[in-house]
Amino acid sequence: MTLLGLDADQLLSTTRAVRKRLDLERPVPDELIRECVAMALQAPSGSNVVTMRFVVVRDEAKRQAVGQVYREVYAGYKASPYYPGLSTGDAARDRVQGRVASSADFLGDHMGDAPALVLGCTIGPDRASAEAGLGNILPGMWSFMLAARARGLGTAWTSMHRARERDVADILGIPYETVAQAVLTPLAYTKGTAFHPAERPDPNSVIHWDSW
Repeated sequence: MTLLGLDADQLLSTTRAVRKRLDLERPVPDELIRECVAMALQAPSGSNVVTMRFVVVRDEAKRQAVGQVYREVYAGYKASPYYPGLSTGDAARDRVQGRVASSADFLGDHMGDAPALVLGCTIGPDRASAEAGLGNILPGMWSFMLAARARGLGTAWTSMHRARERDVADILGIPYETVAQAVLTPLAYTKGTAFHPAERPDPNSVIHWDSW
């Protein structure tokens, strides 16, 4: 697979949450997924103990079942005060957030339609240990997404399915007592590969030098 010609800063600044631009019809080869996992395994892991695990869901019935759980959890989020589509009275911000909400709504309806779903998990001897190790999968999952972007694939970091984590575990045969789920992402080729940095605060507005 030829990688996109992105330098490190371009890769970091253009790996966006992709939703409407996911190509839901084009299969993703297993070998590309393995390459992304190989890059993820290079991420930091506490005490150099690799507890991260990746559940790749390609079976259509299982994808749709996980997608239905996500759709139901998302419906609750959409009815909550945290939904980004709610009016704030700031017209400029509402326009931006309206686009965010529309994109999120699309994924809420189509999560199960992606050619693959990837769950980033951690494993431990018991439930408490697995949950305590969630910090091991987070950098690994971000590395997975960066590797996917470099290969023309799109991802979208979500975690709201964890409100019904046990249901997802049951669908996929994940041992709930020893494996904690952290992140769920669709994985698909993107429609076009040009993405741009998001608008973010000036670094000086979020840095505290030497003390808060």
